Amino acid sequence: MAEPQKTKKFGIDASTHELILGSWRLRLPQSRALRIALGAVLLFGGILGFLPVLGFWMVPLGLIVLSHDLAFVRRQRRRLSVWWARKRQTS
Repeated sequence: MAEPQKTKKFGIDASTHELILGSWRLRLPQSRALRIALGAVLLFGGILGFLPVLGFWMVPLGLIVLSHDLAFVRRQRRRLSVWWARKRQTS
């Protein structure tokens, strides 16, 4: 009997280039330069999160978008993910 495939709840689907946030799926640009620019804009907007229109929620979203193309950001995101999973497991 086949096991049901676990669906992603958060992250980037590499096959469809979609950002997955719970039940929401957002298409990312095909161009690498546009994805990097989008991630940088999200990070910058998150830094200005104290302003009424922008929010601090933009920082992790920008890091997820950047981690799709930049290996350094991807390693740091994975390291944080492993640390968080271990922390949740012990408590």
